[in-house]
Formats: sequence, structure tokens, C-alpha cells
Amino acid sequence: MSRGEVAERLGTSETTVFRYEKGQHRPKPADVAALLDIYGVTDRAVREELLEMAKDARKRGWWHRYRRTLKPGFDSYIGLEAAASVIRTYQPQVVPGLLQTADYARAVIEETAMNFTPTEVDEKVEVRLSRQGLIQREVDPVQFIAVLDEAVLRRLVGGPDTMRAQLRHLAEVSKRPNVEVRVIPFSAGAHAAMDGPFCLLGFPETDAPDLVYLEQSISALVPEDPEEVRHYTLIFGNVLAKAHSAVESVAFIKAIADNVP
Repeated sequence: MSRGEVAERLGTSETTVFRYEKGQHRPKPADVAALLDIYGVTDRAVREELLEMAKDARKRGWWHRYRRTLKPGFDSYIGLEAAASVIRTYQPQVVPGLLQTADYARAVIEETAMNFTPTEVDEKVEVRLSRQGLIQREVDPVQFIAVLDEAVLRRLVGGPDTMRAQLRHLAEVSKRPNVEVRVIPFSAGAHAAMDGPFCLLGFPETDAPDLVYLEQSISALVPEDPEEVRHYTLIFGNVLAKAHSAVESVAFIKAIADNVP
């Protein structure tokens, strides 16, 4: 059967089946059971073994123990993020999680996670900092390109000391060969990404489709329509063209850090 035939019988998209096959996304046990039916697997022992593997596989991520504090859909995103080789993001309000300092992350989380206990806030901070291993690892670190609106640098989050340290951290982490931070100054005017933030994920397999991740206050969305992904890819190209160069952006960040009130 072709991947499209399997997707039709499973009642999902061809992209989803592709990610199952490539190990980029863990299928639910119910999907595995349906796939076993589609593929004609009738041996009871084999079915039970594969279903048990499906259940176990969904527990292996280090973030699983924090799932009660993660917004719906974000645990799936962390898994996709971990499998990505390139991450491109546009952020109009906050520093991307992969580039946040601990103090800045805590200040953001305390303000946005209004109904969480101090312990749950601690867990969310720990998850955010743990994810940063993706850009810090020595072997095959993810390529990370972030385009930030100037407002991200100007907004005083956590107080002067926290903000100053965060801006200096941005300038420092930009020295890594796998990290590029670009800033769109206010003077650039209107641009294509003014509708909101997004992340584009690229994967090491040459035939793996890119994905776009859209995060909201209490939920998240990963559109699978190739046209939607293409749309956000064009948007990212637009903001990248309007942003300062990488060198200019670092100088811009340092100048703002030196003048934090």
C-alpha cells in the first residue's frame, strides 16, 4: 500500500503516517492497533508486543513526568523539536525559550501561568531549561535561527538585572556557530509576521516535510497542510529580509543591554 492509501484508511494525513514511519512522532496505541488491522497483522503475540511497545514509547521522553504542567499539545511539540535539525522562529513579545536565562524564564512563567503553584512553576522552568540542551550539545546541535521584534529587547521582564543579564546572554549565545539571532527594529515598519509568533521545524531526512508550530496561551497547533507550512516559510523569509544582519543584531542587543534603566 502507498502511504496515501494507509493514511486514508487510518483517517489521518499522509504527513502523519510519514512521521510515524520516520520515527518523528509517536503514534497512540489506538493508531497502532488500527495500523495492525490495516497491515493484516493477526498474530496475537505480535500484536500484544507491538501495542505494549507503543504504550512504552509514549513514556520515554524526559518531559513525560512534567506533562501535568504542560499545555495541551506541547509535549508533542517537545518531541518534534528534539527530532529537528533546524528550528526557525519569529517572536514578537518574548525571548525564545531555547535562549532564555533561568531568571528571565521564571519571570515570564510566573506572569503567564497564573493558576500554577510555585512547585508547578519550578517544573515549567526546569522543562524550559532542559530543552536548551538541543542547542548546547556537542554532537549535531540543532541549527537555531531566531528573528526577534525590537519589543522583545525593550520589554523589561523580571526587573533591570534580569533583563540586562538576558540581553547579554542573547549576545553571548549568538557566538555559537549553530545559533543566529536577528532583530527587526521598529524602524523597519510593518512586516509579514505581525499576526503573531511561530516556529518552523526542519528535519534531517531530505524527504521529511517541514512543520509549523503555533503556540497559544492554553493550547498549541501543528498544521499539517503543506500550503500552510509554505505560507509561514514565506513569512519567515520576509521578516529575515527586514531584520538587521546577525552582526548588526548583536551590536543592537548589546547597546540596549548597556542602557537598561
